[in-house]
Amino acid sequence: MAVAQGSAPAIFDLKSASLSLVALLLQTTNLDALASELARRFDGTPDFFNNDPVVVDLAQVAGSAAGIDFPALIKLLRHYKMQPIGARAGSPQQMQSAVAAGLVDVPAEVARGTDTSADTSAPEAAPAAGTTMVLNRPLRSGQQIYARGGDLLVLAAVNFGAEVIADGHIHVYAPLRGKAIAGAKGNTEARIFSTCMEPELVAIAGTYRTTETPLPPEVVGKPAQIRLDGERLVFEALL
Repeated sequence: MAVAQGSAPAIFDLKSASLSLVALLLQTTNLDALASELARRFDGTPDFFNNDPVVVDLAQVAGSAAGIDFPALIKLLRHYKMQPIGARAGSPQQMQSAVAAGLVDVPAEVARGTDTSADTSAPEAAPAAGTTMVLNRPLRSGQQIYARGGDLLVLAAVNFGAEVIADGHIHVYAPLRGKAIAGAKGNTEARIFSTCMEPELVAIAGTYRTTETPLPPEVVGKPAQIRLDGERLVFEALL
């Protein structure tokens, strides 16, 4: 049976869409150095990226004469659950190699999102979304919880060897003895709260402190908060 022209149902449609992208600011062409730094920062948080689309920003290495092995770079980023989809701001040769490897030449105004610098510095501030994850069970050694895009509220103990991560604040209404990483994607306004502050590691927006540096006596084992002042972690008693 013939269908009259113009009466067939639409098979697909095209609409503009906004996409939040992570921009990896590449500051070296040495992939071995990059692999070491990624391992240092993210091996302990395997779910930090959740197949996030990534644009490789080449602005800092555009003047380098050294070539970039883009297939190897793509494989490395995928190992950390990043999905490279494009590149930007590289030299003509670099962009040609990136496109040949399957990346898209992304205009600068398109790739706006969280910047994750591939060096030892903390990522730029990125405000967390207004969502909260609530956990009412204790965490044992080896367990990890990540409140992606918001705050984490824990109503039971975070034991030694456990890890709590949030893009926003972390509230632990019980002993905090494991690792607590707030502002995981660069929110410098994030804070860590606990009614019994005894962590083995705390971090806010990339600034870390471990048990190698003892907590101030006025906060250890007591209700306290941790906040970031510039590049320094500040510990304050709550009572």
